Amino acid sequence: MKIKSTARLLGITTVALLALTGCAGTTQSEGDGAAETVEIRLSLNQTEEHPNYLALTSFADEVREKTDGRVDVQIFPNAVLGAQQESVQLVGSGAVDAASISGTQMNNLNEDFAVLDMPLVFDSEAHQMKAINDPTITGELFKSLESSNKLTIVGAYTQGARSVYNSQNAVETPADLAGVKVRVQESELHVSMLTAMGGSPAPMAFGEVYTALQSGVIDGAENNSVSYVTEKHYEVAPYFSYTRHLIGADFLVLNSDVFNSLSDEDQQIVSTAFLNSVDEFMSIWDAQSAEAVKTAEAAGSTFNEVDADAFRAVLEPMVDDVLDTDDKKALYDAIRAAA
Repeated sequence: MKIKSTARLLGITTVALLALTGCAGTTQSEGDGAAETVEIRLSLNQTEEHPNYLALTSFADEVREKTDGRVDVQIFPNAVLGAQQESVQLVGSGAVDAASISGTQMNNLNEDFAVLDMPLVFDSEAHQMKAINDPTITGELFKSLESSNKLTIVGAYTQGARSVYNSQNAVETPADLAGVKVRVQESELHVSMLTAMGGSPAPMAFGEVYTALQSGVIDGAENNSVSYVTEKHYEVAPYFSYTRHLIGADFLVLNSDVFNSLSDEDQQIVSTAFLNSVDEFMSIWDAQSAEAVKTAEAAGSTFNEVDADAFRAVLEPMVDDVLDTDDKKALYDAIRAAA
């Protein structure tokens, strides 16, 4: 596997974040001889209404209950502890204890993660969750970041099928994206994907998208219907076209030193609690996805199907481009076998 070293920490936020978060702080519980509580600060770039926040809250509650308060996971939503790219670096350094990280950021650390983040690899969200959270498929890949980047991956939630939306017009074929400037995540793979789809990619942080759409710096973005509504992008980009070009993932990542400081019992509780939260996440996700469409339509947004074959034709060459090593091909084959 090709491993990339973590980039240098962004200094502009480090001092403030260290003051805010500490590093897996421990506090003494009340009572003589009571065990210390390990406080884990978890960075999230989504809002309190998003399924990630709701499911992670249940995860934190179960961890707190099952460890008798020994492990206290505290969730900080709305990117208050830093944007995605910063969070990866901060977790690796120990300035932040944990974060929910998009798969695109993982690609920047180990190129083999691109297999989990490329078009056409997953048939559905259920297929994706079955494969990604199966240690016989992804265990070796996940462990690759522990020594090189100090990152321990507990598991993943789906980002759902991602589609294109914009302020200009409905998209039916790749030709309709010509000249349309579309925000993509900060990843070479996503830049190449949007280019293949016919648009002009504009990499930028998630929290900057609304303002960029509103001001006309970009014409559109690509995401799922839930984020389209929770981030209010429908207010400034009313044309949502179901390209379904990618099913992305958000990974729960802990600083490896923090995770390894827990007892074997508490490590298992953390891992099991997260897997238990996946089912709740999917239930919330399905309900919010349906409700999001209703909300956006009521505000004037339109949703349309696209020529799926036309988009598949321009994206299929990317599969061969990504699978350029034996490790990637083996991972891809294992995922496809789980479909």
